[in-house]
Amino acid sequence: MPLRHLAITDVPGIRVGHAQDLQALTGVTVVLCEMGAVAGMDQRGGAPGTRETDALRPMHLVQEVHAVVLAGGSAFGLDAASGVMRYLEERGVGFETPGGRVPIVPAAILYDLGIGDPRVRPDAAMGYAACLAATDGPVPEGNVGAGTGATVGKILGMQYAMKGGIGTACLEIGNGILVGALVAVNALGDVVDPHTGAILAGARRPDGQGFADTMTVLRILAGQVSLSFRRRIPESTVIGVVATNAILTKEEANKVAQMAHNGLARTIRPAHTMLDGDMIFALATGEKEADVSIVGAFAAEAVAEAVIRAIQAAEGVAGIPAWRDLEWKR
Repeated sequence: MPLRHLAITDVPGIRVGHAQDLQALTGVTVVLCEMGAVAGMDQRGGAPGTRETDALRPMHLVQEVHAVVLAGGSAFGLDAASGVMRYLEERGVGFETPGGRVPIVPAAILYDLGIGDPRVRPDAAMGYAACLAATDGPVPEGNVGAGTGATVGKILGMQYAMKGGIGTACLEIGNGILVGALVAVNALGDVVDPHTGAILAGARRPDGQGFADTMTVLRILAGQVSLSFRRRIPESTVIGVVATNAILTKEEANKVAQMAHNGLARTIRPAHTMLDGDMIFALATGEKEADVSIVGAFAAEAVAEAVIRAIQAAEGVAGIPAWRDLEWKR
């Protein structure tokens, strides 16, 4: 099966829409699957912000979801899911109940209140607007949607951070099986090339001479038993969605989400800290027979590629530089 866009929208039945406020530097991204998709999730960071995620766990009634929301705004941004529910309800999409169809719309947020205007957050209107913008075509990347206010490399504070963003990728892994990913990259740690280990974006040295290397900084803090690090506000989180046209059970979808986190571990150093709320959803639209371990292995590959694309597409804003701005990257 040919890949049209090298994006998560190559998976049939998946549409993506963004809405954002470029002055306030926040936004929302919606992944629509109106025909329903078997869903799972895996949450690894210590500071999550989520909605409707318990329904995705095994031994719970609901098997399919109709959209997933990724938003900025910290916990305030969860309100964007209400707009997505309204959009779906108007179109008769949802879980059948005696009182009508109820759209199942899990959501996860990232913290972007440290950039732009913290008084402006994604709300129901922005979530609805993202649905109206959704297509199965190319997916804009970088400073859009949930990636609008994303930053990375914050161990030394925002003044030495770099711009993150949102990225997407899709792989055809044989027999027409597709695995796509969409990731909003807003990490405490540095983003690294998974092939070389070189830092692409992260905490910058205060003297302007390259990267500080977050792992090196953590080694210093470990020696000092730094109380300042322990008291840091959780300002980071990487959130994303993987989607496949494979036929998966709910338990298998949860396994794919779990394995997909390996893509974060390969590209973000460190990942899954107590100050990150890292979260990945998995969607299966159910067209092709596939082994769950194979799908999960390539979900991690797609996530890793999406993370790198997010960094390379990001643009510097509010005095925070992006990968493309750095002279030493060349």
